[in-house]
Amino acid sequence: MKKKTLLASLLLASSLPLSVYADEPENSGNLGKNEVSLAKKELPDALSRFTYNSGLDFKYPDAVRGIYVTGFSAGGSRFKKLVDFVDKSELNSMVIDVKDDTGNITYEPEDHNSLYAKIGKNYISNPKSMLKVLEKKKIYPIARVVVFKDSVLSKARPDLSYVEGKELWKNGRGESFVNPFLKEVWDYNVGIAIEAAKMGFQEVQFDYVRFPEGFEKRDKTLKYSMGPYKNLKMDNAHKRVQAVTDFVKYARGKLKPYGVKVSADIFGYTATLPEAPGIGQNFSKIAENVDVISSMVYPSHWTSYFGISKPDLQPYQLLKKYGELENKKLAALKTPPQSRPWIQDFTASYLGAGNYQKYGKKQVEDQIRALKDSGIKEYLLWNAGNTYTENVDYTP
Repeated sequence: MKKKTLLASLLLASSLPLSVYADEPENSGNLGKNEVSLAKKELPDALSRFTYNSGLDFKYPDAVRGIYVTGFSAGGSRFKKLVDFVDKSELNSMVIDVKDDTGNITYEPEDHNSLYAKIGKNYISNPKSMLKVLEKKKIYPIARVVVFKDSVLSKARPDLSYVEGKELWKNGRGESFVNPFLKEVWDYNVGIAIEAAKMGFQEVQFDYVRFPEGFEKRDKTLKYSMGPYKNLKMDNAHKRVQAVTDFVKYARGKLKPYGVKVSADIFGYTATLPEAPGIGQNFSKIAENVDVISSMVYPSHWTSYFGISKPDLQPYQLLKKYGELENKKLAALKTPPQSRPWIQDFTASYLGAGNYQKYGKKQVEDQIRALKDSGIKEYLLWNAGNTYTENVDYTP
């Protein structure tokens, strides 16, 4: 049986959960000084006849209609309120942070010898108990795993990240990414996804499945390894696309024995292009290797696409145009995944006067109706603070 080298434990200072947009720019605090201890672990290949049973029983909904929940909310007093909110509406699903935007996992593993014990945060004190509540309420649980945006692992292992001069490279918000070219990074994240599947999550949603934004501008100046992609006969841009696509395919294969669906978040604009080689995302290639594709189509995050100069002011028109375009992309695939876009339930005041509107019942319903009119029945609501609009008709 082949075995894969996997990263070891990381000892770091506590950090508060961040309120962020899924795979979108956000402000973050400093991680502080971290101490690190590394040791080698091994992750065996999946056994072909093995099927894992978590002991929990969930049924896939008629159509997933869900909300985003941070680990802090899932493990705190707000959890009951969010469960009641979903239970009393046409909503039926929750996307819950398991590995967050810093690189921490949102619970402390029971096994203190676990590979991930030292990066566990006690946001969700008892994940199994939390999942049993969702089981009772028939709320479909999806584990969000942030992949290549990982300041914790980058700081612990700069050799798995990018170096600028003699320092670890960070973006303008002080965040670091790990390197999608390296299989050691793949296994590290797939291991976390497997842990989520064992807990009873029915789906693993991979977020930040990409290189850093604008990577094509620093491709030649940063120091990093291309691993097995170094000698491929293609330019660096296409190597990035290949690496990201390969990771998604690899992760799906490793998770198959655990009976979970695999989904991926992707920039909405990527569907409008043949591919986005700067960040390594090709909509069609990623879509071919997942069960669910979740484009982030928040109206506030578009420029003047589709002939709409101020998209935040026209959520129905923006999502209707996007839905029509995505349908064509997916129809061209042999085995298209389920479409389940992320939509906006927050007000983007940062766009400035005249460019945004306050989002509430009408604006949320307009987006849902646009998707429905495009034949897209599933969707996820994003609000970084997990404060969602009341009295929305989620099946207009």
